[in-house]
Amino acid sequence: MKIENLEAYCFDVAQRAKLASAELASVTGKQKNDWLNLSAGILRERMSEILAANEKDLDAAPGYGLTPAEIDRLKLDPQRVEDIAQALEYVAKLPDPVGEVISSQVRPNGLDVQKVRVPLGVVFFIYESRPNVTADAAALCVKSSNAVILRGGKEAIHSSMKIAELLSETAEKAGIPRDAVQLVATTDHDAVGHFLKMNQFIDVTIPRGGEGLIRRVTNEATMPVIKHFAGNCHVYVDADAQETKTLDIVLNSKCQRMGVCNAAESLVVHQAVVGTLLPKIAEALKERGVEIRGDEQTCAAIPFAVPASDADFYTEYHGPIISCKVVGSLDEAIRHINQCSSGHTEAICTNDLAAAREFALRIDSSAVMINASTRFNDGGEFGLGAEIGISTDKFHARGPCGLRELTSYKYIVYGDGQTRG
Repeated sequence: MKIENLEAYCFDVAQRAKLASAELASVTGKQKNDWLNLSAGILRERMSEILAANEKDLDAAPGYGLTPAEIDRLKLDPQRVEDIAQALEYVAKLPDPVGEVISSQVRPNGLDVQKVRVPLGVVFFIYESRPNVTADAAALCVKSSNAVILRGGKEAIHSSMKIAELLSETAEKAGIPRDAVQLVATTDHDAVGHFLKMNQFIDVTIPRGGEGLIRRVTNEATMPVIKHFAGNCHVYVDADAQETKTLDIVLNSKCQRMGVCNAAESLVVHQAVVGTLLPKIAEALKERGVEIRGDEQTCAAIPFAVPASDADFYTEYHGPIISCKVVGSLDEAIRHINQCSSGHTEAICTNDLAAAREFALRIDSSAVMINASTRFNDGGEFGLGAEIGISTDKFHARGPCGLRELTSYKYIVYGDGQTRG
């Protein structure tokens, strides 16, 4: 869609979102849940319209040079639409975080000081070409009483617009402001720049995509940013690693789903097991079509390993490649991981509890797995419910960003005529 005055269009969208966020402050939990359940129903009822819109995106996909894996993520079918509908119903069943009293104390002068959870306000959410994310993000934002401006990728524009249209149709029936969910109706990259300047309307930006997008948003945003950054996740195989568990963890971390942010991209191996456990890991990875790019010691131990460049140890492959570094100590492993990691998820395989504790203490990432797959860094797996992304930041939100991470707090103080002397 070509928009003549793009800046004016973006201003209007952002302003309407701000007005909607003010209205959402008085919307009840029941109204929000009614909207989610009505939305699930309309997605099922009008599935044919969603699939027709998705066909337009699939027809255009070859022109964008999408890989087979990317086309698969873009594709919708009846079961995937049903999955989206069920996800909305799932969010409806989650506890409403808004209004929760986080803490409360009565002061000596009788003042009742309460710390209460409140919405962030307006969320500008930028995401990749997955149509289901349109519904997921809208559900989480509105459930936490935030208005959301959705800016999806051009590859899924028709699917995303149809889903957003249906979500808006059900909003008014449930008493939700129609402008609580708005999808940017253009794929013009300049629109992102305009929104990033509008901190008078937008309270937070959440980008979910490639490194170029994240860096652009971080550099240009005039409001706080919660980054869903790269996932260069490591599995460290310690000197005291148990063979069967380690094989299972490495293979699951790398091979269960290679294109996701919590898949392992880097293997770090203690030199004590280079001659015993590493060859078994390497053979198992090779059987699954994974190329190993290793340092000098790795290549000496594994004949089919490919020499790694320095860049390999910093790379998120999203595919059947893993880097491998041999280290002489736990300390060296920790230093290597902290240097090369994107701060997402790291795992240690060991029977040494002291080593596990030191690894957990010193690793500077959003999640540390002890004898468990990196794939578990996920809102659902952590029991947090659905998530809008996995933050690699340290401020406000870190790790899976669910409903609570889409809120802030304020203090509400109850008095009975007290004055300060």
